[in-house]
Amino acid sequence: MSSRYEFREIEKKWRAEWEKNPVNKEAEGKPNYYCLDMFPYPSGTGLHVGHWRGYVLSDVISRYKILQGYYVLHPMGWDAFGLPAENFAIKHNIHPAISTAENIANVKRQLHEISAVYDWDREVNTTDPSFYKWTQWIFVQMFKKGLAYEKEMPLNWCPSCKCVLANEEATNGVCERCGSQVTKKNLRQWMLKITAYADRLLDDLSQLEWPEKVKKMQTDWIGRSYGAEVDFEVAGTDKKLTVYTTRPDTLYGATFMVISPEHKVVKDITTPEQKDAMEAYCYAASTKSSVDRMSDREKTGVFTGSYAINPLNKKEIPIWVSDYVLADYGTGAIMCVPAHDQRDFDFAKKFNLPIIEVIRPEGAEEKELEEAYTGDGVIVNSPIFDGMTAFEAKKKAPEMLEKMGIGKKTVNYKLRDWVFSRQRYWGEPIPIVHCPKCGAVPVPEDQLPVLLPEVESYQPTDTGESPLSAIDDWVNTTCPCCGGPAKRETNTMPQWAGSSWYFLRYTDPHNDKELASKENLKKYAPVDLYVGGIEHAVLHLLYARFYTKFLYDIGVVEFTEPFHRLFNQGMINKDGAKMSKSKGNVVSPDELVAKYGCDSLRMYELFVGPPELDSEWDDRGIDGVFRYLNKVWKFYDEYKDKPAKPTAESEFVKNKLVKEITTRLNALTMNTVVSGFMEYTNSLIDVAKKQGGIDKSDLETLIILLAPFTPHIAEEMWHGLGHEETVFSAKWPEYDDSKLVVNTVSVAVQVNGKVRENLTVEKDEDKDSVIAKAKDALGSRLDGKTIVKEIYVPGRIVNIVVK
Repeated sequence: MSSRYEFREIEKKWRAEWEKNPVNKEAEGKPNYYCLDMFPYPSGTGLHVGHWRGYVLSDVISRYKILQGYYVLHPMGWDAFGLPAENFAIKHNIHPAISTAENIANVKRQLHEISAVYDWDREVNTTDPSFYKWTQWIFVQMFKKGLAYEKEMPLNWCPSCKCVLANEEATNGVCERCGSQVTKKNLRQWMLKITAYADRLLDDLSQLEWPEKVKKMQTDWIGRSYGAEVDFEVAGTDKKLTVYTTRPDTLYGATFMVISPEHKVVKDITTPEQKDAMEAYCYAASTKSSVDRMSDREKTGVFTGSYAINPLNKKEIPIWVSDYVLADYGTGAIMCVPAHDQRDFDFAKKFNLPIIEVIRPEGAEEKELEEAYTGDGVIVNSPIFDGMTAFEAKKKAPEMLEKMGIGKKTVNYKLRDWVFSRQRYWGEPIPIVHCPKCGAVPVPEDQLPVLLPEVESYQPTDTGESPLSAIDDWVNTTCPCCGGPAKRETNTMPQWAGSSWYFLRYTDPHNDKELASKENLKKYAPVDLYVGGIEHAVLHLLYARFYTKFLYDIGVVEFTEPFHRLFNQGMINKDGAKMSKSKGNVVSPDELVAKYGCDSLRMYELFVGPPELDSEWDDRGIDGVFRYLNKVWKFYDEYKDKPAKPTAESEFVKNKLVKEITTRLNALTMNTVVSGFMEYTNSLIDVAKKQGGIDKSDLETLIILLAPFTPHIAEEMWHGLGHEETVFSAKWPEYDDSKLVVNTVSVAVQVNGKVRENLTVEKDEDKDSVIAKAKDALGSRLDGKTIVKEIYVPGRIVNIVVK
């Protein structure tokens, strides 16, 4: 009587064994592979099945690499500082140090359920002083190199959360966390000069094995463009407006100007008649985020009452203010060529402003434009450019204008320096002391870390100052330079600070002398495969690249890019929406593990859909995977003691299985890997039924291939075949292409047109041999019959006509 697949006992047994004897061990001569998950912030809601998706995928790759003979660095840690953790603490009235520790304990328990080969000896936590000592150390090095500086600037401010918001956190002019109207607030901020690395961040994307979508998002975010800066005099004044344009060839088509509501000349050039309307408009603009202002919506604006002079044709053109122009992009002023820019066209149509065509498709007649023409063509209505193609004029115009003294060639970027400080409690203290005599002075390296003090009140303040500013005995200190009285910096670092370099610390997490030893960094880094959501495509990944390049420049690391290969897994949705507690559609893995086992859930996470796309969760789907594993168990149990010699057919199926699984696994098309298992397991079962047994190597091959996906059942079956070592000490199977050449065909054997048998014969076997085998197969069915005719259609049928 066959045994049942007792997954609970099997998984408990092997999890305990792996705790005692890990399957991922370093050894002399082993190559290293670094496989990394984007580390989570420890949410109070814990993990749901959507989180499992990326973690299972990276663990499958890690176990696959172990079977290929690698030692795999596969660590896990906690992005535990920052706004999400602090907001959770405020909401539940628990100190963030306590709530964060509790949340970590819960999520860590859930991660153990995945049975991933995480090396918990390398665990890091961004709130651990032994970790953030080095976060502060990096900041000090940036300060010394002039990359960290202070600046007062208007920022998105949420009066409810009482904190600065990034543009992405203030979409549509409201705080994404609490829904409050966002305003602008002038605050002193620490900035990091990421713009100094703009060209390298852009150019080095070509080195990376990353999704093209992510590369494009970073390219667009950096936004390098080539053009010219042109000065427009403001009529009747001594003021000038400088614009940056990528299309100086269209200057004759500039019929109005638009400046940002924050531009410094707005008040000076707004006439008294326009003053009230302008003040109301500029205030309304201050409540909107940059993302919302740049979105494709109906254009708004107010005329200043003043005019600028087009430097080429000397015509006066009206100056407007509109919120679709941003103060921190370019110069905060644009020349508008409505005939050839759709935003300008829409604005001109709405406010009845002139539209002058200066580029016309070759061979086309002059006509009134119904929309902006943005293609190539011939320059018209432009004396110094007439006759050139637009492409030619665009290249020549910056230099021509420079020679005329009207403008200068310029390279511009959308990328802005990183607003680095936060007016919050739960973050790394910025290691700077402010001295009345010496100015901003870095805390000496031997005094790091600057510990985050314990406080009674960690709630954000109404003033925009950090809660740390109220702790006098912490704030008041002495200047490291002159020894005089000084004050500590009270702003803290953003959540991004720790996550911009944490992957380096995993290589040497217990080092108290340096961020990580050069030996360990060289041994393990950079990351070979990085797995995480595409929502981090720009900010986290860009910041991590910036930090790595800086650390390379100061000699800490020997590589300029942190992550060689990137894989973005899609989200798991339920009922058509992203899983969230507020929507009530969260599926917890805990209950599914209890009902079906870890192996079934691991495999279903990969089977639910193409891993790079969002997929809809269906609770019924795991049933099919569970049935498949029961089928595998039954097959193993039935045939483990029924050996059979390998045949051409069994060798074909085995080698085809290895080739398909390996090829699909390397491409990370995990859902097709699972379907491949199902297809070829059925083929192996068919072979076993025909032969009355199966070659042991066929069973072993299936088990090894399954091991990265369903490690517990694979380990149990492996030992059931008599092995004493773990299945992960085996070698990943290789396929033999010569065994995939099919030299045989299946031929139907008919008697008077009715199929009676099936026969396997060589492809090029002659007719007489095939007919003879067919007669042998039919045996007694031909007794007493007279054969009238013998027909053989090569490779298809044998038909014996009898009477």
